[in-house]
Amino acid sequence: MVATLFVAGAMLTGCNSKHSSSALNMPDSTVVEINKIDPPCWFTGMKNPSLQIMLYGEGVGNATDVLTDYAGVEVEEVVSLDSKNYLIVYLDVAKAQPGEMNLYLVFDDCKQTVSYQLREREMSPEARVGFDAGDVLYMLMPDRFANGDTSNDNVEGMSTYVVDRNQPNARHGGDIKGIMDHLDYFNELGVTALWFTPVLENNMGDDMWGEFRHSCYHGYATTDYYKVDPRFGTNDDYRALVDKAHEKGLKIVMDMIFNHCGSEHVWLKDMPSKDWFNYPDYENNFVQTSYKLTPHVDPYASQYDFDQMNDGWFVISMPDLNQRNRHVARYLVQNSFWWIEAVGIDGIRMDTHPYAHYDAMSQWMKELNEEYPNFTVVGETWCENPAFTAWWQKDSKLSAPRNSNLKSVMDFHLWQVVNTAFAENTDGYMMGLNKLYNHFVYDYLYPEPSMVMAFIENHDTDRFLREGADITALKQAMTLLLTTRRIPQLYYGTEVMMNGTKAKFDGHVRKDFLGGWDGDARNLFNADERNAIENEAFDFISNILHWRKGNDVIAKGDMKHFIPQQGVYVYARCYEGKRVLVLLNGTDKVVDLNLRPYAEVLNGVTSGHDVISGQMITWNETLALPARANMIIEL
Repeated sequence: MVATLFVAGAMLTGCNSKHSSSALNMPDSTVVEINKIDPPCWFTGMKNPSLQIMLYGEGVGNATDVLTDYAGVEVEEVVSLDSKNYLIVYLDVAKAQPGEMNLYLVFDDCKQTVSYQLREREMSPEARVGFDAGDVLYMLMPDRFANGDTSNDNVEGMSTYVVDRNQPNARHGGDIKGIMDHLDYFNELGVTALWFTPVLENNMGDDMWGEFRHSCYHGYATTDYYKVDPRFGTNDDYRALVDKAHEKGLKIVMDMIFNHCGSEHVWLKDMPSKDWFNYPDYENNFVQTSYKLTPHVDPYASQYDFDQMNDGWFVISMPDLNQRNRHVARYLVQNSFWWIEAVGIDGIRMDTHPYAHYDAMSQWMKELNEEYPNFTVVGETWCENPAFTAWWQKDSKLSAPRNSNLKSVMDFHLWQVVNTAFAENTDGYMMGLNKLYNHFVYDYLYPEPSMVMAFIENHDTDRFLREGADITALKQAMTLLLTTRRIPQLYYGTEVMMNGTKAKFDGHVRKDFLGGWDGDARNLFNADERNAIENEAFDFISNILHWRKGNDVIAKGDMKHFIPQQGVYVYARCYEGKRVLVLLNGTDKVVDLNLRPYAEVLNGVTSGHDVISGQMITWNETLALPARANMIIEL
């Protein structure tokens, strides 16, 4: 049975003393109404015994003390902030057992009782296994994927917004139920994990940019860190999705944002303390980030440049949280743990990771890795330079003695390379697939290359196909993505030739998946309604996905590659005596490839199974490759 995970507010039932148990005998009275308690519950048996509880309600910060008589729980600290509408309580719950705990807020002549639940963990933290190179993540945007529940399209009480599928940057109505309805589709395709843009409440009203409507359908302006946006569903819907996905062998990766929240968050309207945000005097002194991350690594960086990059707001509607404030940092750490325990997510993608305070993020990752040693977090490290990206990975010698503790980083340089390499003819030195070879040369910089996430497009970039339909280039790019030494990430719709560019609006690279809404002209979830080229793309990608599922050669194997010869890029994946040879012809002509340079991986073998064609391939001293051909040969 799925338990309710969020209670909208709580009424404190009861309230004087200074760390005196005599206060427990004071009369009960309802002094303040508590609108919110974060986290809404907690879990026993955590390695860090300290629990931060934040209460929000008019005047709650006027409490003079907080007591409890719950066995195994001690009050460590009570913090009243600049705004008296907040109260932070730190508890030591190391010896606590699951159950209903009472907290007694002490006021002048009475006490008020707050009931709080401590729950038993559903599984050992070691059993929570994240994603790795054996997985393929399918990235989607809930608002644009499928509308499974039209009743939540228009929710009363939310900031003014419009659902209009004719507006590329307005809300379109997709939701959690829409994702759940298509879990079988993901299995048919062959992916193993789903990552979708944030599902937390984004109660941000629409803006008008000229004649065009703009909304926060993307989810990156959080207004409640513990509540699913009601236009997507409920916390229980989210838990149900995770449970159903697990039944079907799919992992769920949650998109989180610690760097900033949305401007409609109560924290900005009623700022807990003067240092809760960076540049809190934003109305008179607004500073936007430079988006230039180089000051992190630049030995000559000025303090001015660093502060603008690190502390500047992402945009005016996304205020920059100050993780140097210990209360802010603790709140965010606990939030990530709560979603793991309460919902059962299998991984986290951290948005704008380098924009947040380095030491706080490092401490978060250290704690998370200690608590969940087999869990995975990937950071959005938008650095288009391999050395800079590697600097962010856990145990990097480039950043030593500092350590991000971040297991996985995103390979934006590979994305950049892929989007030019397959459109060029490969010459003898720099052009075409030489760019791929030159890219992977720099894997020596990474402590663990197999934990780097690779992609050819995502929600923030042009589609790989742009406005075209070059299926040959797509096939080559997907062959590389799904066989190289990385964690592959697909973007929704790639498998059915979705295209688009950011030149007009972001919405053009975030189009609706046809068939996800009643009344769509076609249903691309159904092979019968896809056209020939869409089915060709789907079948090509699905074939490789199913082949690589559970394939240790790809998931765990070493990689050996060769400088492109005759315009052909060749690399081998090897594991425990098994070998796979990948060949990509980066030219517009048939190549009779001389196999002598590859003798060390062929090891005398003269035939193998081509995964792509399904045929046995034989060769002697040469192998004929059609123009722009790609082969995955099991030796």
